[in-house]
Amino acid sequence: MGDLHHTFGEIAEHLVAPGIAKRFNELGYRFDAVSPGGHRILDENGKIKTEIDIILENSSCIMAVEVKTKPKVQDIEHHVKRLEILREHRNKHGDNRIIKGALAGAVFGNLEKQTAYEAGLFVLEQSGDTMKLEIPLDFVPREW
Repeated sequence: MGDLHHTFGEIAEHLVAPGIAKRFNELGYRFDAVSPGGHRILDENGKIKTEIDIILENSSCIMAVEVKTKPKVQDIEHHVKRLEILREHRNKHGDNRIIKGALAGAVFGNLEKQTAYEAGLFVLEQSGDTMKLEIPLDFVPREW
């Protein structure tokens, strides 16, 4: 069953990745690099500290996206921790670009969507054959 769940996750990432840059570019981000496929950050001993599903980049910003079929509150908390690890890792390598986060999913509950917004994460939700990016009027994206 674990392999089947992993395969669904890979499929979801590949379905989401092509449309994500377009959604953010409509907001003025102008990402020129999209890297799907699980970016691993390793510790000094070569152990995986965290993995990020999709990274979008431009000269001033990195957007780290976690993809879930049906996000849970726990997934949001874990993604915030991933963003903190990513910030620490980029600082060590002299990369001071702003880091922001997003959560993409096929099915969001109201609690999960609200929790993501409160954490300062963008929310991308499946809508037909594309992803929609709705931003509440009072939403302020968090920067790491």
